[in-house]
Amino acid sequence: MPRSLKNPKKSKRKNRPSSKKEEASPSSVVPSAPAKVWQPGVDEMEEGEELQFDPSAYNYLRGFNIGWPCLSFDVVQDSLGLVRTEFPHTLYGVAGTQADQQSANYIGIFKLSKITGKKRDLVPASLNNDEEMEDDDSSSSDEDEDMGDAAGGNAPVLQIKKVAHQGCVNRIRSMTQKPHICATWGDTGFVQVWDFSSHLNSLAESDAPNNRDGTVIKQTPIMKFGGHKDEGYAIDWSPVVPGRLVSGDCNKCIHLWEPTGDSWKVDSTPFTGHDASVEDLQWSPTEANIFASSSVDGKIAIWDTREGKKPKFIFKAHDADVNVISWNRLASCMIASGSDDGSFSIRDLRQIKDDSLVAHFKYHKKPITSVEWSPHEASTLAVSSDDHQLTIWDLSLERDEEEEAEFKAKVKEQVNAPEDLPPQLLFVHQGQKDLKELHWHPQIPGMIISTAADGFNVLMPTNIDVTLPSAAS
Repeated sequence: MPRSLKNPKKSKRKNRPSSKKEEASPSSVVPSAPAKVWQPGVDEMEEGEELQFDPSAYNYLRGFNIGWPCLSFDVVQDSLGLVRTEFPHTLYGVAGTQADQQSANYIGIFKLSKITGKKRDLVPASLNNDEEMEDDDSSSSDEDEDMGDAAGGNAPVLQIKKVAHQGCVNRIRSMTQKPHICATWGDTGFVQVWDFSSHLNSLAESDAPNNRDGTVIKQTPIMKFGGHKDEGYAIDWSPVVPGRLVSGDCNKCIHLWEPTGDSWKVDSTPFTGHDASVEDLQWSPTEANIFASSSVDGKIAIWDTREGKKPKFIFKAHDADVNVISWNRLASCMIASGSDDGSFSIRDLRQIKDDSLVAHFKYHKKPITSVEWSPHEASTLAVSSDDHQLTIWDLSLERDEEEEAEFKAKVKEQVNAPEDLPPQLLFVHQGQKDLKELHWHPQIPGMIISTAADGFNVLMPTNIDVTLPSAAS
């Protein structure tokens, strides 16, 4: 259960994203020699070697931070369009800090606007046309200028509002139906609900940078619950019933929150059934009364709020702590889980009484810290780990030797990919230290935001576009 950011230091603002080893420049030209796929935790760096960053792998990549490192954040849905595929983009989010002093913590309500990237072909035209490769330097200069910083064009505009928070923020979630309503789990043992409508409205009215290092606003939460006997990390809003919430703690207990107008009634009798800390919670995307939980006891439990305080089903999911779970909103029978042993699994809940395991991957070498299904493609999910990798997987993929040979012929080089790489592995993003949480943007297909000890990354891998539904293209 690797959750804490130890000895946090205030992040230094960078104009360039941390997308490679510190000594490698994001503007470095990828060498013409045959590329070699480097596997963290498997391959070692020899003296004098460095990792090369390839901007063509991204439609967009940019790093930013809001001050102190953040263990958790959430994307705030907006009214700018349900499916947005054209640059420039704008995103809103909320994040909770892990400051070196309890009194220094805050919730950052942020807006990142003028996100300007470049859609790229999976196989650059220059690699298929020798004549284009012999063009004069003007075209490549234009490309570098257009590409800007790490495939991200000109720097986006970051705006932040800061609201004081008592203690570190273990987890923060925005309500889907009312995105300005957010819940936080604090290391002080309190779960609080906030209304950030005024701050979000203020950010929406301007594109000028403001309050990046300014005043921390004192605001009273609209609800504060201290009924948990220990701090916790698990919390989730129902996507079916507006305002319905569950929160789980390190003392094995889960409390149900029911909305009552402008407030909530929290059931004082908790749901119990796990043998250790409750690590994550996920409501069913289709059923109003069903939710799932994961625990340090290695189990996943399925609960029905209409049938008492014990789980309807509980089963062993991993041999170690189950740190995170994600319930697929496009294929509601599928649930993903990530473990302390670096593995993650996919299960079909329709087979819960039998063998529900669909897939089990042991690619990562350290604990899984976040897992989330794509909101736009039912077979795609993203995973982050303490091995400093963010990976994207497409479970519908299978190895096709003819297709691989055709691709290698197009790029005119041998990419030296290890034979044991899973064919479902779609993308590997590196460069962030101690990755803690990731989220797909629900309204911008192919965009992922991630938080780590050294700040945030916004990334849009080039090859994710090919998996999007045709209606969103």
